[in-house]
Order: sequence, then C-alpha cells, then structure tokens
Amino acid sequence: METAELLKRVRKIEIKTRGLTNHIFAGQYHSAFKGRGMSFSEVREYNYGDDIRSIDWNVTARMMHPFVKVFEEERELTVILLIDMSQSSFFGTRKQMKNEMIAEISGILSFSAIKNNDKVGVIFFSDRIEKFIPPKKGSSHILRIIRELIDFHPQGKATDIEMALKYLNNVMKKRSIVFLMSDFMCRGYIDALNIARRRHDLVGLHTFDLRESELPNIGLTRIQNPETNEAAWLDTSSRTVRTAYAKSFKDNIHFARNSFLKAGADLVSIRTDEDYLKSLIAFFRRRDKKR
Repeated sequence: METAELLKRVRKIEIKTRGLTNHIFAGQYHSAFKGRGMSFSEVREYNYGDDIRSIDWNVTARMMHPFVKVFEEERELTVILLIDMSQSSFFGTRKQMKNEMIAEISGILSFSAIKNNDKVGVIFFSDRIEKFIPPKKGSSHILRIIRELIDFHPQGKATDIEMALKYLNNVMKKRSIVFLMSDFMCRGYIDALNIARRRHDLVGLHTFDLRESELPNIGLTRIQNPETNEAAWLDTSSRTVRTAYAKSFKDNIHFARNSFLKAGADLVSIRTDEDYLKSLIAFFRRRDKKR
C-alpha cells in the first residue's frame, strides 16, 4: 500500500475510534475491568457514616479527632490484543471485511486503554506467530498498532489458536486483559485456553460474515478455502447442501462457546454487517453487573 493511502486510512480509523472512545466507550471499558487492587491515597477527617475500620489511629491520636484512610483502585493494567491474521480474516460480503472490523475494534479498545493509563500490546498470529508488539502507552504507539493492522501481510495462511495461546502464556508473565479476536475456524485449543484463562482476564471476540453462516440459493457455485486453497463446486440450489453448510458453521461456533464457557472466559460474536459498538457495550454492561 502506498504511504499516502496508508496514512489516510490510519487517520480515518483514528478519528472514528478515538471519537467513539471519548464519547461512548471509555466509561464502559473502565467499569468492566478491575485494577490490581486498592492503594493508599490520602487521609481526611472522619465523616458520619464512614467505616470505622478505615480510621487512621496514629493520625487521630496526633490531631485529637478522628481521621480515616482513603484508598483508590490501582487502575494501571496491561491489555493484549491477540489477533488472528490468517487468510480467512480477509473476507467480507456486506458492510466490511472481518480484518477491517477487527482494526476498528482494536482501535476502540486501544484508545480506551490508554485513556485509562493502561499499556497495550499486540500479538499477530496465523499458523505461526507473525509479530509481537510489546505493551506500551501513548497515542503514537496505538497509531503504530493501527498501521500494522491495516498494512500487515502475514506469512501463514491457516489458523492455530492453540499455538497463539501458548505463546501468550510464555511471553506475558504479568496478568493481563487479553482480547482474542478470531473467526475460530479451528479446534484443539482447549488446554491452552484453560491455562490462559487462569493466568489472564480473557475475552474472545468471534468475528464472522453472514456468508460464512449460510449459503444463498444461487445455483452451482465454485468456492475456495482461503487457508488451504482447496476449491470445490457446490450446488447451492440444494437444500441439503445449504443445511450442511449452516450446520458446519453452527458446530464450529458451538465448540468455541462451550470451550470458553468451560474455561470461565467470555465470548462475544460480532457479524461484519452488525453494529459492533452496540455488541461491545452490551457485553461490557453485562460484565459490569457481574462484578
């Protein structure tokens, strides 16, 4: 991609996602994720109704009237975006492609994180680890992440979530908030998912296109698997073919949802032609109510 076009696309995503973050999303993000604990902030005079357990007896003795300790939540967190860059992510038939939606969601999550003084890092993966960007703060760092998302050319084609989660578990020793963004078109990652969930606060974002969940009735059609390059002709006028296609998608997402449920992790499905912001806000509100 030409530099001028790349900068234009980065700027477009920055304006859109920063605006959404400032006006809508940052509060949802802040309330949905806990800090590491409570830290001492200051002492103040006792007010009626204060918990007597928070009285600072040393200051109270010196001042001859009661003072209480005030604590605040330690907000600094580390956010890791674990992003599927396999060939199946470069697909879309409606509003946008999956990778384009992932870029916008990543921008919103990243700007929300730095607005709360959190660090953000990224792991790109396919059937291999494509790139690791260590966690940092600052707008320039977030813009680098967005540039990489727009113009990154992965070497691998297939998806290996197990390998990606194992890499995450090895490289991130500190507990982090992890957003795993993928279409989850693979299996075999249950054990790695369970380990990652014990070490991190893990959220799965399942991205998919309408045409991955159902086939239109358009007659004999040639389709190709972008991850294996295997091609086949399908008679989409056959109800049996369309039913089998839909069932394959449902079985795959059923496996993912069950795997996340058993691991105690959250999974949110977002379709490319849907308003992803509504889906994210609804999820974070549900999560906040559980706290």
